[in-house]
Amino acid sequence: MKILHLETSSKNCSVAISNGNELLCLCEERTGDYKQSENLHTFVEWALEGAEITLKDLDAVCLGMGPGSYTGLRIGAASAKGFCFGLGIPLVAVNSLVSMAEPFLGNGYDAIIPIIDARRMEVYTAVFDPNNGEMITKTEAKILDENSFDEHTGQRVLFVGDGCTKAQEVLKLPNAEFRSDVYPSAQYLIKKGVEKFKNKEIEDVAYFEPFYLKDFQGVRQRKKEIF
Repeated sequence: MKILHLETSSKNCSVAISNGNELLCLCEERTGDYKQSENLHTFVEWALEGAEITLKDLDAVCLGMGPGSYTGLRIGAASAKGFCFGLGIPLVAVNSLVSMAEPFLGNGYDAIIPIIDARRMEVYTAVFDPNNGEMITKTEAKILDENSFDEHTGQRVLFVGDGCTKAQEVLKLPNAEFRSDVYPSAQYLIKKGVEKFKNKEIEDVAYFEPFYLKDFQGVRQRKKEIF
């Protein structure tokens, strides 16, 4: 079961190849701006070469569907659809916040909370169970203030993502830890992507849209709740 994983929702343009749950190759680069349109297909070529397979060997494409950068998500979705249509293989989609929580599971936290920087004091966020990685609150766009996440007061909470910089300035959670250097990565889509593929949780390639979460420049998007 060879799957191409694409994650383009942030400044980290990331491509991985897996065989089942085994990571065969990872190619990613984090830049100060968004260069997915320049780098994505080159990274796919490099990852396939590193995994010693070709496009024809792929069984599916797994996409980090957002939330995140509108432009980055559009580029990733267009590429994923192109591969699926061209190769006649299915598409599975995973919430990009999953890949931010995945590497920190089982480390003794009471909650893991990815926070992606949005406009002003807003972040995209959800709360994850620190043991099994399940999302225990829906993904939302949240305005940060001193009372945000106060239900976790007294708990050992890990916040991850580029929204940590402004979160640290306002949150009143003495036991919280912050990791602003964490971005969505294709390698951490593998577990959930394989699970969805096995369970036949397949997207309709023709009608699939990324999880933008918010409207962009007056374009109305159908609201979704992603768990």
